[in-house]
Amino acid sequence: MWSSATGQDADRGPAHDAVAGGRGECSAAAGDPGFRQVPCQGAQGHPGTPASAAAGRYAALEEEAGSLADAELHPARFRLKDGRLHLAGGIVLTVVWSRALPAEPSSVRVYQDSVGHWYCSLVVPAKVRPLPETGRVLGVDWGVKETATTTSDAHDLPHAQHGRKVQARLTRYDRMMARRRPKKGQAASRGYREAKKWRAKTYAKIARQRQDTGRKWAKRVVTDHDAIAVEDFKPRFLARSSMARKAADAAIGATKKALIEMGRKHGRDMRLVHPAHTTMDCASCGARTKHALPLSERTYTCTACGAVSPRDKNSARVMLVRAGLNPAGAEGVRPPGALLPKAA
Repeated sequence: MWSSATGQDADRGPAHDAVAGGRGECSAAAGDPGFRQVPCQGAQGHPGTPASAAAGRYAALEEEAGSLADAELHPARFRLKDGRLHLAGGIVLTVVWSRALPAEPSSVRVYQDSVGHWYCSLVVPAKVRPLPETGRVLGVDWGVKETATTTSDAHDLPHAQHGRKVQARLTRYDRMMARRRPKKGQAASRGYREAKKWRAKTYAKIARQRQDTGRKWAKRVVTDHDAIAVEDFKPRFLARSSMARKAADAAIGATKKALIEMGRKHGRDMRLVHPAHTTMDCASCGARTKHALPLSERTYTCTACGAVSPRDKNSARVMLVRAGLNPAGAEGVRPPGALLPKAA
């Protein structure tokens, strides 16, 4: 991906970036399991392109693609030659890559984010890169107090609270925008536009931090385990509860997506488990409680076999049982030479 030059006016159009150029930020994005988007660090325009000619070419591209704010180009509309990206309309960009492309891209998407930075993502076929076998399996249960609770204490993911750490700053920007909000029909003041830009940058940083935390954790989990049973949790209903803000800050959906994609990328056995009654079932004997446990009760006690364990740890072990990966041993370790059982 590439962005407009650092320090340039975010309101400047892509024609200015094509001429002035410069380096921008690099960010990776997770796509379809069969494809991945390969990022680059920045882009620099061709120094010999006149501003008026570049503006005309971008205008033509905008007319054909619909809008430059989100335009997807197919192979007939772009090509890579000598490290440069040639777009339709004679626009040439010198790209600074973070790594080499593994194959020829099938399409390129040019878009602008909420902060005003321009990006270009290339879609290429993904190749499975297997990791060495470890002989371990893992169960993952999602939550709010801890983003992910697993059958291994070393792989639990605590709530990072990226949004809470900057909440005071976001509140300050909201108040600045409220005081300077223009009346209907009036143009926004410079102070309002600056406060809106700072607010958007802060939210973009929070999103990148959540994404980075989730990917690093997913990489560590996938590296250390051959098979992973993941709760197929839909956090949408939490948006209507009293835990909405904390649940959103936990980024459960993004972390779950990163884990599944990382597992498929490295050829691991990923098994999704339906979340129904996972907090009511006993991982030891399979008995189910008569009533659902309230959220305030954090310890699970089985009335049938007398097993006692933390509520989320019990749920993580239930994931293994339902996925057919119940390990013979502690902390998700299989006996040497034992094969992974297939799910029923």
